[in-house]
Amino acid sequence: MTRRTWIPVTAAAAVVVAVGVALIAVRPWGQDTAAENGSAATPTSTSAPDAARSPEQLRTEFLDRYVQDGRVVRTDQGDDTVSEGQAYGLLIAFANGDRDRFDDIWKWTKTHMLTDDDLLAWRWTPDDGVADEQPASDADLDAARALVLAGDAWGEDRYTAAGTRIASAILEHETATTELGTILLPGPWADSEPYRYNASYASPAAFAVLAKATGDDRWTALNRGSRAVTTAVLDESQLPSDWSQVHADGTVDPMPATGGDQRVLYGYDAMRTPVRYAEACSADDRALAGSLAPTLRRTTQLAAQLDLGGTAVTEDTNALAYTARAAAEHAAGSSGAAADDLERADRTAATTPTYYGDAWAALGATMLTSDVLGGCATTAGGAS
Repeated sequence: MTRRTWIPVTAAAAVVVAVGVALIAVRPWGQDTAAENGSAATPTSTSAPDAARSPEQLRTEFLDRYVQDGRVVRTDQGDDTVSEGQAYGLLIAFANGDRDRFDDIWKWTKTHMLTDDDLLAWRWTPDDGVADEQPASDADLDAARALVLAGDAWGEDRYTAAGTRIASAILEHETATTELGTILLPGPWADSEPYRYNASYASPAAFAVLAKATGDDRWTALNRGSRAVTTAVLDESQLPSDWSQVHADGTVDPMPATGGDQRVLYGYDAMRTPVRYAEACSADDRALAGSLAPTLRRTTQLAAQLDLGGTAVTEDTNALAYTARAAAEHAAGSSGAAADDLERADRTAATTPTYYGDAWAALGATMLTSDVLGGCATTAGGAS
């Protein structure tokens, strides 16, 4: 999750991720990328596996590498922790059936990041504790989803209660109404029109899980509205932009990611969009993911950032780039191409591990090959 310069001054420290995001990239096929400022550990290069790792192996290795006493540590980005990482840890631990680590991650999150509004503060550092208290809705949504799933599967009412409280807070503080419908805001700090919008924050599978858990029809409306806005984003370009703005009348403008970089890109945020939509149980949502496949398959090797027409703007790559295309191909019915890209994602993650790439290698493989996180990709994929 990436935060931007238009957030309130009280959350201004979060914009450092716009610089830190460069540290999650890796050179094509595993060449090391040194941390230029020396503030973050350089990722350790390893040999690519002889065979693709299973989703369970990817999940276990993520937990072993990045979880320390319940805290998901961005070891390649200064050893800080963001709410997104805690949520990823919860989803991955649940998918692995690792109740002890799930409980450790949730206890740490509840103690250090849960706000009085039942949302998660975005960033925590060992030196300062909470360094940015403003929430980010992708993390809130993933955490609520994980807690509700765990509560149901393991008969733990305390998880269910925590998940539904976060869910209620999302609807209360992190949504807005436009002529296209109800949309998910990136956080309560983005509640003025035109609304900032990040298509990769919306998760149809999470919306469905929370709708079932709460019986609240607003989750169904939020899914419809988010799909409509994401469709509008794609009406403007072949690939979704990392960030957009949505006007009350439903018009959508692609936006640059940061104040300093004026390029409008399909990058580290937007690449999550096809994964989120490919695992959905709705054919309309899956079709949205599949619509990206023709643009993404123009070249075999994918860069970590593309322009909205699919042209590389960097020589770096990241496991998420291949996970995203695997999702698009899967949703388009090309299961063979999807499997090939999951292997490419695994190889990229294995040769130069990074927190973000490893998280999405594990999550993507899980979401596209299993229904354990409440999605339907395994029942919806077509033949090659």
